[in-house]
Amino acid sequence: MEKKTAVVSKDANVEKKSGTTSSLFATIVIPVAFIACVLIYMFVFGNPANFEGGDNANHPLPENYLGIVYKGGWVVPILLTLVLLVFIFSIERSLTISKAKGKKNIANFVRSISQKLNQRDINGAIAACDAQQGSVANVVKSGLIKYKEMLHEPELLKAEKVAAIQKEIEESTSLELPMLEKNLVIISTIASISTLTGLIGTVLGMVKAFSALATAGSPDAVALANGISEALINTALGVTGSAIAIIAYNFFTSKIDELTYSIDEAGFSIISTFASQHETAANTVRPHTTI
Repeated sequence: MEKKTAVVSKDANVEKKSGTTSSLFATIVIPVAFIACVLIYMFVFGNPANFEGGDNANHPLPENYLGIVYKGGWVVPILLTLVLLVFIFSIERSLTISKAKGKKNIANFVRSISQKLNQRDINGAIAACDAQQGSVANVVKSGLIKYKEMLHEPELLKAEKVAAIQKEIEESTSLELPMLEKNLVIISTIASISTLTGLIGTVLGMVKAFSALATAGSPDAVALANGISEALINTALGVTGSAIAIIAYNFFTSKIDELTYSIDEAGFSIISTFASQHETAANTVRPHTTI
């Protein structure tokens, strides 16, 4: 029991360290991305060469989309930051989930574990987990170690042994899977607020456009059209960021579900194999005890 406690404590420390690293990554990336987008907004989109007379206070040059985006106002760098963060955290999640899968195809790995269990090759199954690596292999290995331990535990009933193996798999899963979902909340939050942020920019732009029109004293269709088009830039950026975030979130959620299904399949194979083989062993031992 002392050895088991030490293993769980070690896994908990690894998870805590990983969570701290993930939080630190987000804490650093978000302000850096915002600063980068502000600089891009000021010096790339706001480059005087994009505007009439070489002055970014004037109207953008015809068909110059950099200047048009710049006229969206101070909300534009915020929207650019949201879009950039979606790409950054998508890359980070891709690397994490790829590492969690392990070195080989996950379906082939689960199939090989099932085959080795049917052949009663527990050590071979554990070796396959060591070769596979990743979160799925870690959970399966934990269950196999408990499987091997229960084979040499004469004091427990079969139901108690099966329950112990199942509990071990569930505990290992609860330690591994949360790491896969780190930072997904940021992507889902961006999917929700990006459109709203764009609408705020649009409303402020419309207010500014109509206020300028009222101050002018006479209707100016060209000025009004320019003001409205500049305001709608925020809506376009907001909707784009939200769409990308929704696609990314659903994609990574489906990948995590695939890993969870693989873990459940491997766990079911371990538990069902132990139950069937244990029953067989009991039936073969009973006649000898009677004699």
